[in-house]
Amino acid sequence: MAIHSLSFPPGQGSRAASGKSSKDVLIFMISGNPGLIDYYEPFLSALRTLLDSSPASKETQFHIYGQDLAGFNDDDHEPFSDANPPRDVAYQDEAGNPQKHGQPFDEVILIGHSVGTYLILQLFHEQLRSPERAPHLRLQTGILLFPTIEHIRHSPSGQRLELLRSAALLERHAHRLAAGFLRLWPGVALRWVLTTLLGHPPAAADVTARWLQSRDGVWQALHMGLDEMRVIGEDQWDEELWEIEREGEAAAQRGSDASGSTVVASEEEENSSGAAAANGDKLPPKFFFFFGKDDHWVANHFRDAFIERRQKQAERTRLMVDEGNLPHAFCIHHSEVVADKVASWINELYAP
Repeated sequence: MAIHSLSFPPGQGSRAASGKSSKDVLIFMISGNPGLIDYYEPFLSALRTLLDSSPASKETQFHIYGQDLAGFNDDDHEPFSDANPPRDVAYQDEAGNPQKHGQPFDEVILIGHSVGTYLILQLFHEQLRSPERAPHLRLQTGILLFPTIEHIRHSPSGQRLELLRSAALLERHAHRLAAGFLRLWPGVALRWVLTTLLGHPPAAADVTARWLQSRDGVWQALHMGLDEMRVIGEDQWDEELWEIEREGEAAAQRGSDASGSTVVASEEEENSSGAAAANGDKLPPKFFFFFGKDDHWVANHFRDAFIERRQKQAERTRLMVDEGNLPHAFCIHHSEVVADKVASWINELYAP
């Protein structure tokens, strides 16, 4: 059964399309929960437009692709039951081996949102531990948007979901109660609530309505959300993931100490980071973390502790906290703003 996907090939005016590309790079989007890639169509479309006109596209061909997480589309599985339960976080932890015309891409950039950021770190970690599993998957960079990578159950929204998990009977039947309630709503009425009362744009309202009235979508979202409470806890990744030794060696060669660098970039520092990265003596960032200022799926004290621990990876791990009020669900109303940030980071990596 096929997984629903979105694909944004390079524009016709790019150097890549004219056959002068020196590198083919896949940008692979991993969504949050609910894992429906159609939520990200405005974001990926805006990113496509920005990259086609960016300096980075002069020598690099970017292929943008994303797909639903498993279980969120009724067409990708047999009906869920006790014998065929919804997919958990571990099931999603597989990006496959992206190919270009039967050959591997030169490099792969993973963009993740929410739980998708946790999946990105898992994929990079597994690639380090077991490269033979996907020898042609050339992971280069991870861009983590509104990351939920530690102790999600301690976030404001996580605490509410934990109440559901603590009541075994309610946890077992919550999806049935939700499905019964949603069946009372005609599709037209549901879309009216989403657009008029909740302020969703029409496209996002259509995606949400289809998900809420699908056969298994709500069950899948609840099942995976509860599993996130179980598995996204303490930092579990090896120090090798952050390339501490590699960065330390590069710093030593420059005669400076990388651990003294500032990790959290302000908006002004972010705008000027491209020029600094152009220096040949600096390693390019491996991870870009972009945290919300007050993200209801992130406990701020755990976020701040994570940033503090990563101060020694100032170059390879770039961490930024939004200075505005971008919401966790940026893909509903703020796709263009976030796409502009992501395009600037990709341009930093690939502009000649």
